Amino acid sequence: MFQLTGQALSRNGQQLVRYGAVRCLATVPKAKAAEKSSSPEPKPNQSFMMNIFGGKLQTSQLFPYPEPLNVEQKEYIQAFIDPVNRFFNETNNRIKNDETCNVDEQTMDVVWELGLMGTSIPEEFGGLGLSNVQAARLSDISGGNDLAFTIHIGAHQSIGTKGILLYGTEAQKKKYLPQLSSGRVFGAFALTEPSVGSDAASVKTKAVLSPCGKYYILNGSKLWCSGGGIADIFTTFAQTEVVDSKTGQKKDKMTAFIVERGFNGVSSGPPEKKMGLKCSITTDVYFDDVKVPVENVLGEVGNGFKVAVNILNSGRFGLCAMLTGTMRTCIEKAAEHVSNRVQFKRKLMEFENVQEKLAKMAMHHYVAQSLGYMVSGNMDLGSTDYHLEAAITKVFGTEAGWYVCDEAIQLLGGNGYMQAPGLEQFLRDMRVFRIFEGANDVLRLFIALTGIQHAGNQLKGLQKAMKSPLTNLGTVFQEGTKRLSRQMGAGGTDLSEFVVDPLKDSAKLCAQSIDQFNQTIESLLIKHGKNIVERQFLLARVADAAIDIYTMACVLSRASRAVRKGLPSAEHELLMTQAWCTEANYRVQQNIQRIHSGVFNENYQRMAKIASNICSHQGPAHTNPIEVD
Repeated sequence: MFQLTGQALSRNGQQLVRYGAVRCLATVPKAKAAEKSSSPEPKPNQSFMMNIFGGKLQTSQLFPYPEPLNVEQKEYIQAFIDPVNRFFNETNNRIKNDETCNVDEQTMDVVWELGLMGTSIPEEFGGLGLSNVQAARLSDISGGNDLAFTIHIGAHQSIGTKGILLYGTEAQKKKYLPQLSSGRVFGAFALTEPSVGSDAASVKTKAVLSPCGKYYILNGSKLWCSGGGIADIFTTFAQTEVVDSKTGQKKDKMTAFIVERGFNGVSSGPPEKKMGLKCSITTDVYFDDVKVPVENVLGEVGNGFKVAVNILNSGRFGLCAMLTGTMRTCIEKAAEHVSNRVQFKRKLMEFENVQEKLAKMAMHHYVAQSLGYMVSGNMDLGSTDYHLEAAITKVFGTEAGWYVCDEAIQLLGGNGYMQAPGLEQFLRDMRVFRIFEGANDVLRLFIALTGIQHAGNQLKGLQKAMKSPLTNLGTVFQEGTKRLSRQMGAGGTDLSEFVVDPLKDSAKLCAQSIDQFNQTIESLLIKHGKNIVERQFLLARVADAAIDIYTMACVLSRASRAVRKGLPSAEHELLMTQAWCTEANYRVQQNIQRIHSGVFNENYQRMAKIASNICSHQGPAHTNPIEVD
């Protein structure tokens, strides 16, 4: 019955998933067939979304809403709130930063003194030792004031130092982390190359081991390196020759290195001229016969791909955290304007279309905030199964930020287009968020393919059980009952026990979406098998449905927490959750309909032909209605 094997999907899906891995920020599951006989059974994956793809309900990382901070940690982060707010109100000048494309030395002196360049570095190495949730709180403040400045320091304190934190030896940490946390030395992450965008594994930079075996000779160039012009310590990646221990075959595999600017042969190009993020200096970085000591290999030789994606993966929630601050500021400015602006003898707030805009803006902010703290909270509680959730958080957060800022400008009218309110700068600065650290289009494919690969493995298990049904009655009966229930409309998912009474109906909508999603994934696997990899029109709709399901689940969890704790915001959170679940459920139904509809698939073929015409110069230039035949 089932035509797909998990191994086939893994082989074919791996290339496309890897295509997105440069900034895909997620670890791709690897097949380990050779180890099955000797390795212990892997621990069950705790990811809510991964299990949803496989038709299972796993709520350990969803309900209750994570609260990883103890009283001492809350007091610790609270102590930074006023100083950081004061810094943005009294010291940082976002307009000057934007105009000069620079952050002046006096401003950076204050940043170093506050310890903001080493937020996640342990105190023993001179940092603040903040948890992910604590760091998210500061990113929210920073993003609500100056996104460009936030990226300026964020590129250093996140991806610029994260590799050493995650993979550094004790000697590497002792040498470099004190410099990066309080020694006024900038770090940078250099991965992208002129011919390599989202395909991280295909870097061209080469590192050749010297005959004496004491250093690698590094040659190549990196593109669009944030902080590349001012950094003195780089985490970079190059192809190295690796010998397969089993076959003896030599092949190139990516390796991560810590490279100092002081090593001879390291240089950088002029700052790029950009649409936004102007004070975050972006340059090319060049490596010409750079001698890198072997002790500066980061992680294991040949393991650079894993290092790269995990560095990015571990910080993905940070982009969403920044933009929740931006969204908050945009909403505050919009609310103030519509509450005071009078048109047609009425305040703008009295018009239904304005009410709808403001409500949807608030809902997008609430959802993005819920996602960001859900993922960072689970990470702080020790989760390692958060890759799909982190990808969803990045996609939703960056698109929600754009939506909210654009709507705020619309509500302010001409005032929003002017420089003074700061919305136009927010818009310019955040546009790249949907591109860097995981282009959202590629991340959607990653979300869908990673989940579908897991679902394929689940179906493979059932297929195996069906070969010996008498000895696998439990598995066969359980799966058969679940499928029969879905086909009869009974549904197999029940979230009611996890939510408060006012959210029971909203939980039913989420459960309905989950059941229909499960059925859709199974039907796609049966129909397309391994060829689903090439059906990107369908995969994008799968991803969008998955995103909406996760957002519903997160706000159900968070709003239930607010009610149970009796928070002042509880009633407001209930309203936003109820409204969001109604709309998100409707979008899931639409996307599932598009997946199954022959009309939409036929229309996609038309769009593919239109795109082909444009690229073959038969498009816009040939459609002028007044051209002479």
